[in-house]
Amino acid sequence: MTPEEAKQFLADNDVRYILAQFVDIHGVAKTKSVPAEHLDNVLTDGAGFAGFAVWGLRMGPHEDDYMARGDLETLSLVPWQPGYARIVCDGYVGGEPHPLDTRNILWGQIRRLEERGWRLYTGLEPEFSLLQRTEEGELAPADSSDRLEKPCYDYKGLSRSRAYLERLVESLQPVGFDIYQIDHEDANGQFEVNYTYSDAMASADRYVLFRMAAAEIAHDMGLVCSFMPKPFSNRAGNGMHMHASLADADGHNLFEDDSDPRGLGLSQLGYHFLGGLLEHAPALTALLAPAVNSYKRLVVGDSLSGATWAPAFISYGDNNRTSMVRVPGGRLEMRLGDGACNPYTAAAGVIAAGLDGIDRALDPGEPQNFNFYEHEPAALAEQGIPTLPQSLHEAVTALEGDSLFAEALGREFIDEFTRIKRMEWVEYSRHVSDWEVRRYLEFY
Repeated sequence: MTPEEAKQFLADNDVRYILAQFVDIHGVAKTKSVPAEHLDNVLTDGAGFAGFAVWGLRMGPHEDDYMARGDLETLSLVPWQPGYARIVCDGYVGGEPHPLDTRNILWGQIRRLEERGWRLYTGLEPEFSLLQRTEEGELAPADSSDRLEKPCYDYKGLSRSRAYLERLVESLQPVGFDIYQIDHEDANGQFEVNYTYSDAMASADRYVLFRMAAAEIAHDMGLVCSFMPKPFSNRAGNGMHMHASLADADGHNLFEDDSDPRGLGLSQLGYHFLGGLLEHAPALTALLAPAVNSYKRLVVGDSLSGATWAPAFISYGDNNRTSMVRVPGGRLEMRLGDGACNPYTAAAGVIAAGLDGIDRALDPGEPQNFNFYEHEPAALAEQGIPTLPQSLHEAVTALEGDSLFAEALGREFIDEFTRIKRMEWVEYSRHVSDWEVRRYLEFY
C-alpha cells in the first residue's frame, strides 16, 4: 500500500482517527490518536512521545522525543471502534532506531535470518480469562454457571459466552485473522482462539491487536478479559504457546523431514534449532514468562482438574504436553510462554537461541514421551531433565548469566529488562499476602 492508497483506504472506510501504536517493554499497547488527515506525519517524522513516561525506553525528561514511525504494511481498521484505524510503529530517537524499542529488537533478529535466506513463521495461541466483578468486588467467571471441576471443551461453558466470543471473532476477521477454532479451556471462564500462523513480525503485531480487541470488547460488555498467567491459584493458567518453523525464500518448511529416524518428522536443522532452545531455556524463560505471576503457572504439580497444560521441565517430546517443547510434526511448539509476554522480545529470544543451536550444531538428545508429573524433579534431574526456573528471580538471574541474549538482543535492553524485573521481584517480596497473615499472625 502506497501513502496515496492508504489515504484512499482511510477515506473509503470513513476513518477519522489513526491509532499510532507501539508497545512498552512489557508488551502493553501504547497509542496516540492522530486525525486521519495527518497520516503523512506518522509515516515520516512519526508521532512524538515523551519516552521517559513509558516503561523500558530508558529515556530521561531532558532527551529527544521518542518518535513512533508507522509501518504502512500494518495499517488496518479497528472494527470494534468505528471510525478508527491502527498502524504499528517502530521507535526512533534522534533519527535513529531506538535500541530499546522491542519491535526494533525483533527486526534485528529477523535480519539475521534474512542473511541466511530464512524466515521464521510463528503461530501464537492466546488463552485468556473472561471474568466479571461480583457485587462484593471479587473476580469470577463471566458466566456464573461455569463451575465444572473439569470444564475443558465444555459445550455449555462455550455456548453461554458466545455473545462475547462471536463479537471478538467477527471484529478480528475483517483485519486479517483467519480464525479456525475457539474452545473453552481447562479453567472456568477460560478460552482460547486459534488463528492461522504468519511470519514472526506479523504474528507479534497481530497478537498485540488481539489483546487490544479482547480487552476493549469485554470492557464494552461490562466484563474483564485477562491475559494474567495465573488469575486463580487452583485453576489452569493462561498460556501463549508459540508454534515455530523456519522456511526458505520459496516458503518450504526447513523443519520438516519425513525421513526423521526419531519419527517426529523433524529435520536436522530443526533439531539443532531445538537444541538451542533447550540450551538457553532458563534464560529464555524470563522473556516468555516475564511476570511474578508467571511462575504460579510453571510450577511443578498437577492442576485441580487433573489436566495440565504448563511445562515445568527442560525437555522435548512428540505429543508430550508436560515438556517445554512439543513436536507436532515439522514444527516446534514452545509451551512455556504465557499471556504476560511481550510477543516481540519472545520471538526475538527464540530466534537468538535457535540460531545459536544451529551455529553450534547442538543436539537436543532423545525425545521424552512419558508424563513428567508422575516423577519427582530429583529423579528427572538424574535422567538429565532439569526443571525450568520456578520464580521470576531465578529466571532473571539465568538471563543475566547467559551472554547470548546481551549479544543478540542488545546489552542496553537486557540491562533495562532485568532492572525492571528485579524491581518487580523486590516489590512482590515485600508484599504481605493474606496467606501469610492467616498462617503466621497467631502461629508463634
